Amino acid sequence: MGYPDTYYAATRHPAPERPPLKGDETCDVCVIGGGFAGLSAALHLAESGKKVILLEAEKIGFGASGRNGGQVVNGYSRGYDDILRRCGKDTAEAMLAMSFAGGDIIRQRIEKYGIACDYREGTFFAAFTKKQMAGLEHEKALWERAGNTALEMFGAERIHEIAATKLYIGGLLDRRGGHLHPLNLALGEAAAIESLGGRIFEDSRVIRVGKDGKPKVRTAHGSVAADFVVVCGNAYLTGVLPELTGRIMPASSQVIATEPLGAGLAQKLMPNGASVEDCNFLLDYYRMTADHRLLFGGGVIYSGYEPGDVIRRLRPHLDRTFPTLRDKKIDFAWNGQFALTLTRLPHLGRLSDTVYFIQGNSGHGVTACHLEGKLVAEAINHQAGEFDIFANIRNYPFPGGRTFRVPLTVLGAWYYGLREVLGL
Repeated sequence: MGYPDTYYAATRHPAPERPPLKGDETCDVCVIGGGFAGLSAALHLAESGKKVILLEAEKIGFGASGRNGGQVVNGYSRGYDDILRRCGKDTAEAMLAMSFAGGDIIRQRIEKYGIACDYREGTFFAAFTKKQMAGLEHEKALWERAGNTALEMFGAERIHEIAATKLYIGGLLDRRGGHLHPLNLALGEAAAIESLGGRIFEDSRVIRVGKDGKPKVRTAHGSVAADFVVVCGNAYLTGVLPELTGRIMPASSQVIATEPLGAGLAQKLMPNGASVEDCNFLLDYYRMTADHRLLFGGGVIYSGYEPGDVIRRLRPHLDRTFPTLRDKKIDFAWNGQFALTLTRLPHLGRLSDTVYFIQGNSGHGVTACHLEGKLVAEAINHQAGEFDIFANIRNYPFPGGRTFRVPLTVLGAWYYGLREVLGL
């Protein structure tokens, strides 16, 4: 199967043909999944001298890593206060200290391996209400305590510096965030793995993972025997490891990209060049691409259902934000799935002494996956301290199993959406 019809697929860099796995192979570490988590783990492991084989069911970056909004957003899907309440001060402080590592890793990868992925500095968190502004002030203080000094609060009078819209009363600019072409980043990281001797097999869906002793991973036409396995299938991991899939729920997000707007209009609409995401629970996010299209996302659906008419779903959000674009054509529209956990905190751990996993970043995977891949690699190389901070977080199966996890989560989303409408 090829890539879905997205803006990213249409503008991706050429990549070599990577055949499916056939026959029996051996290596030090077998990584399952060619998204950011798997690529990060494989690249860190290859840099440490490990012999790595990566198996991807479709193509590199086929899933959420190659379809997302391209925003490099620091932190996690839940903030410090929620982590403190659930996990205690030691875990909250440790995770706060690592909040910016994922973005730093991305920038290091881009520089070290010469990855052309249109990286641009800046993420802006846009507030609709005074309550959201107070939350951003609080977040700014926490992030500054953790060492991020590239933060600036904006009032309503300065919103025009970020975006030509009247929706927001203010916001927070994080210059240590940014945005990029995620599929080209993934393809560049895959090439970096191969440059270090790692091997990548596409169109190689895993059908069995042995967890006892020296693990063996099987596909329809081959197998890999390894000292360690790292499972990074996330929302696209189906049927292989039910002990993992029962603790996540696929959710879909939609993205559209306009026709090219031209450099002048792009500069007028978003003068600062930063990406934007709003502070609502069901948020919108957008940015300008390198070829001056507005790329706009949102419309999360808590079931994994992918609507057929993405433009109809998102066009009202785009027109409300930028009314001057009502007459502009939408050239691309697509869906993508990501994995939610019940707590919205990342789910990392071990299925055995030799099988590790990463999943459930709940919409914050671009940066978090890069950090978590590094932590898994360190754990395999006998430095598990920071990995175990995440692995010790309690993640729960969704109540009612597969039957009730969707309606219960939809009810929760409705509740938080209503609170935002009422200003609570």
